[in-house]
Amino acid sequence: MKKMIANCADDRIHAAEAGNSEAAGALGKLDALRSALRDFGSAAVAFSAGVDSTFLLRVAHEALGDRVVAVTARSRSFPAREIDEAAAFCLAEGVRHVILDSEELDVPGFAENPPDRCYHCKKALFGKMLDFARENGLAAVLEGSNLDDDGDYRPGRRAIRELGVRCPLHDAGLTKAEIRALSREMGLATADKPSFACLASRFPYGERITAEGLDRVGRAEDWLRGAFPGLAQLRVRCHGGTVARIEVAATDIPRLAARAADISAALRAMGFAYVSLDLQGYRTGSLNETLDK
Repeated sequence: MKKMIANCADDRIHAAEAGNSEAAGALGKLDALRSALRDFGSAAVAFSAGVDSTFLLRVAHEALGDRVVAVTARSRSFPAREIDEAAAFCLAEGVRHVILDSEELDVPGFAENPPDRCYHCKKALFGKMLDFARENGLAAVLEGSNLDDDGDYRPGRRAIRELGVRCPLHDAGLTKAEIRALSREMGLATADKPSFACLASRFPYGERITAEGLDRVGRAEDWLRGAFPGLAQLRVRCHGGTVARIEVAATDIPRLAARAADISAALRAMGFAYVSLDLQGYRTGSLNETLDK
């Protein structure tokens, strides 16, 4: 039976009884995270309803109570279903939830889609969150980067550092696997939720991002999720505005290949001229593979 971890002492007892040194290490990091969150006194948590931010918000709410506010950005690149999940979680948890409108297409340097696109987006978005925090007397803005995020090209991290946004999961040394394991212990539904990146990440660098393009890939991914329940991962990459390159986990490729005609017909009806299935399967940041390291 899933149960929420009650306190630090019980955490250590649980780990010792399990005889699992890895679990004990993760629980030690959880202790450090709780202590750091209490030290903030109050905070706004950037909340996307993903694995990391949900875990962070739960622990922050336990540590800070009503002195924590969840802040979710609403834009074309963030699907409505994620907004709905964020709102439902906050309602169930009793967390104050604020939605900030943040249209990335209005941010200079974003629509042109340079390799540092995320830097421009995060600089504008977290600037708004910092303004919100100051106006509401909150001591810090927190976001959910973890230790594994050091292993990929993430220009948005530079904006976060420049603005002074805090990354308590990263500071505590928590990895994605540890966050999922702790989320499972806490009974969080996001423990096994697939990772998600904003829809702008579906376009190769240098190809202009438009409202129509974002809407198209969003509709394509929604259709595929409905047609193939339980997909471990999913991305519809858009190349040249006409080619849809579908990435799913390697184990799901046979499922999609068996219905190739259905998928092609559905996505062509949405405006794609060509529909392909990437035989390498899903991998994080596949469009970064073209960058000069």
